[in-house]
Amino acid sequence: MGPNKKSADKAKNFKKSFKRLILSLKPHYVSIIFGLLFAILGTVLALALPNVMKIISEEIFTAVELNISIDLQRVMTVAIWLIAMCISSALFEYLQGIIMAKISAKVTKNMRTQISEKINRLPLKYFDSQTYGDILSRVTNDVDTIGQSLNSNLSSIITCVTMVIGALVMMFVNSWQLTLITLASTPVSIVIVLLIVKFSQKYFVRQQNSLGELNGIIEENYSAHNIVKTFNAEQKAQNDFEKVNKVLYSSGFKSHFFSGILYPVMNFITNLVYVLVCVVGGIISIETPIFAITIVAFIEYMRIFNQQIGSLAQISGTVQSAVAASERVFEFLDEPEQAEENEKTAKITDVKGLVEFKNVCFGYEEGKEIIHNFSAKILPGQKVAIVGPTGAGKTTMVNLLMRFYDINSGDITIDGVSIYDMKREDVRELFGMVLQDTWVFDGTIRENIAYGSEDKTNEEIEKACSFAHIDHFIRSLPGGYDMMLDETANISQGQRQLLTIARAMVNNAPMLILDEATSSVDTRTEIQIQKAMDKLTEGRTSFVIAHRLSTIQNADQILVMRDGNIVEQGTHEQLLAKNGFYAELYNSGIQA
Repeated sequence: MGPNKKSADKAKNFKKSFKRLILSLKPHYVSIIFGLLFAILGTVLALALPNVMKIISEEIFTAVELNISIDLQRVMTVAIWLIAMCISSALFEYLQGIIMAKISAKVTKNMRTQISEKINRLPLKYFDSQTYGDILSRVTNDVDTIGQSLNSNLSSIITCVTMVIGALVMMFVNSWQLTLITLASTPVSIVIVLLIVKFSQKYFVRQQNSLGELNGIIEENYSAHNIVKTFNAEQKAQNDFEKVNKVLYSSGFKSHFFSGILYPVMNFITNLVYVLVCVVGGIISIETPIFAITIVAFIEYMRIFNQQIGSLAQISGTVQSAVAASERVFEFLDEPEQAEENEKTAKITDVKGLVEFKNVCFGYEEGKEIIHNFSAKILPGQKVAIVGPTGAGKTTMVNLLMRFYDINSGDITIDGVSIYDMKREDVRELFGMVLQDTWVFDGTIRENIAYGSEDKTNEEIEKACSFAHIDHFIRSLPGGYDMMLDETANISQGQRQLLTIARAMVNNAPMLILDEATSSVDTRTEIQIQKAMDKLTEGRTSFVIAHRLSTIQNADQILVMRDGNIVEQGTHEQLLAKNGFYAELYNSGIQA
């Protein structure tokens, strides 16, 4: 669900999602069968207990009625059987509980693995249209909902069904008249359950969707907490949160209200039936006194029957929640993936660095082209700067070069080889990148710098850090290169950017892309970094996206972009001499 997309009011296809959820359990069918078998055995033994107890009651009643001694041996034997049945029933329930818990854990693990693998196969444009919080909610909340439902409900459904059928059979065995009275209430109960399920399902779906949207808002506000504080936008953030939280509260309340109302309604109907059973049973007992014992056993089976009908109704609520969650997970897993490229075998082993854009056209959305017939030729070893106003298409060109997006028409070649004849990973291996947005992960500084280049030695890592003017700072930290980095690490944005520059240096790719790589460092450090970059880019084709035009004066070629087109190109001096758009940007001091 995108950030502005309205939550679904009801499942798009409840039956399809439910069927697919069951099919996803196929690898565990054998274990499930054993678990359900144990559940049935435990249930059958539990169902037999009232009738076995009835034997003892009848023995005592008969002895009292006929004024004879009670057969204690028989009573003791039956009692031992009762104890054995109780222990066996508990053991079977314990075994099925272990099996179902293991299956639930495996299913949730498998789903999260599928989602993780899916993320790596999705195109970048998918994440441009989704909130991170909603994606995280599918990985965490939705999968947890499915796992908890499988763990508690799959065996419960079988147990309840077995109990209902078994109790019904035993009720007929004890008294068909009283059973018919009990069954007269069943159609009413079924109608109530169906009506409540119909009304509650849309609220369960809305609840899951709202939860994903709420996670997105929380993630956004906390990750940009400083910005929220800076612009005094706390109230707006709170209002946005409250708006979605109210929808979540409303849908959560309504879904659980409709699920919870089942029990008192069913209980009311059950109590009415109890009264009728007692009245009719009492009338029969007048003519057949021993029937009073049968009434006791019958009421126990009737209690089991009605209780399990109520349990099935309550389980239906959590099943609906699980199906709504599974629908969201399956929607994510069904998202269109990047095309497979197994048939592409082209590779460049000896990279020269001749890059050519040939009549490239591109738009992020169909019918909205932002790059128009773009053509440029970059010679091997050249340092090329791409400049222009915001929205001119500078970063877009780099995204196309790295195949984060595919062009609409035209071609991009490296050393005469089309990048579309190569696998994406083979294209990206040719480039080292330093982005304006820094990124570090939980791990040591050494691991962060060697990310993607785990085979590098400590000497190579430290040398790259020295070039990036970050070595002295790292050694001053507690633990040095082995210091752990996380969200709480006291490292400035500029220092983080230096770490990412060192990462690109140690990667030592044949070509480089620098997207405003020094935007977060001070002027003095920027000059040092520029010297290091000049050394790093020697003999390498490099693309520099520049906002501060003073940083690219020594570029071999400058491409000036405007509205998706190259309007000027040449060296710094040549472009200034033309006194055109570049000169206007440079002389005005605008950070394009």
